[in-house]
Amino acid sequence: MGVQIGSVKEKTSYPKSVFGETLTEHSGITELMDDLGEALTIGRDRLRMMGGGNPSHIPEMQNLWRDRMAELVSGTPDEFDRVMADYDQPAGSPAFRDAIAGFLNQEYGWDLSRKNVAITNGGQTAFFFLLNRFAGRMPDGSSKKILLPIVPEYIGYGDQCVSGGEMFDARKPLIEFTRDHRFKYRIDFEHLNVGPEHGAIAVSRPTNPSSNLLTDHEIAELREIAEANGIPLIIDNAYGLPFPGVVFHNVVPVWDENIILTMSLSKLGLPGTRTGIVVAREVIIDEVRSMTAIVGLANNKVGQALARPIIESGQVKQLAEEVVRPYYQERSERALAIAHELLPPHIPWRVHESEGAFFLWFWFDGLPGGCRALYRKLKDAGVVVVPGQYFFFGLDTDDWEHAHQCVRVSFTQPEEVVRDGFRIFGEVLGGIYHEM
Repeated sequence: MGVQIGSVKEKTSYPKSVFGETLTEHSGITELMDDLGEALTIGRDRLRMMGGGNPSHIPEMQNLWRDRMAELVSGTPDEFDRVMADYDQPAGSPAFRDAIAGFLNQEYGWDLSRKNVAITNGGQTAFFFLLNRFAGRMPDGSSKKILLPIVPEYIGYGDQCVSGGEMFDARKPLIEFTRDHRFKYRIDFEHLNVGPEHGAIAVSRPTNPSSNLLTDHEIAELREIAEANGIPLIIDNAYGLPFPGVVFHNVVPVWDENIILTMSLSKLGLPGTRTGIVVAREVIIDEVRSMTAIVGLANNKVGQALARPIIESGQVKQLAEEVVRPYYQERSERALAIAHELLPPHIPWRVHESEGAFFLWFWFDGLPGGCRALYRKLKDAGVVVVPGQYFFFGLDTDDWEHAHQCVRVSFTQPEEVVRDGFRIFGEVLGGIYHEM
């Protein structure tokens, strides 16, 4: 007869490493993905999911990927077998990396080869590698931080430090009132204050959550500042140019040996393939390759195989310009019109200028109880958004009310979902401000 030692779950509390503490505590990105999963499964008929970053199922893109998969399976079965049954190189498929380098050289005149390109298990993993490469505890015992020259910034970066301590040093934006119910963030270069404690500068373009699109002038200034301080400028291009191209104003993509550019296939309609792309100087690519091998051996090959022909041919640019961007720009404009129609006119609301990505970023001045309370009331009423306070990491926001008055709202769901969501949104907000 065995000895009964009782419930391990009840009686044992295992000590956690710093790594364990960091990656298992509550985080905004975990809450977001839980909400997304709940909305898409058990809450499908109850919740209006207006918080996640899942791309829309654009018919033209869905048909393209179906055709490519059928071609891979039936037309080139030997390639299908290699994709599914063989490990890839840690840096990614040489043919896919050649395609990325060739396409970018053709479009922008950059001088790239496959040695400047690495593939990762999604853009999130690319940033996990890069942020921890340039920040955290250093071999000499000192610490470095990532400078965020403007927040709010992408929620998924916030809890990625594995060496303990604060990874980010963020700066408040300048807020410009642009027109009725609209505003825009700009970098406050006067108070950027780059120093030896910074290991890199990081931005996204366009920015998730606010849809803010850093201007060519702002990027040029950041390039000069980064180079002058001997640190890289990391640009997250998950929504940007040349693909997926969810950019509503004319800007110019940039790269040089001091820039690390990350890209992704997710917003082209392939988030399930988890295909991130890093474009950087060769030594950084070698480091990413090594990290991939250590953490996961190799990457998912399916996305690379599906997308390679449309990148080699340049068709991806046409798809971005003629299918993807117009689709999301029209969705953005419709969502803004619905918001103006259904949000109560007497409450003090503004929305950031919609310049790209999948989101509208709302600011409710004087919001009673803050954005977390609004999030809970909306979820109880059947609408999921993302409370804005999670996007201001690296900054002490205790005395800055703006950081607790914003929410991110996705417009990628069907219009009937967006309309119903804003109807509920308006009713809940009306009730909150009525109680003041």
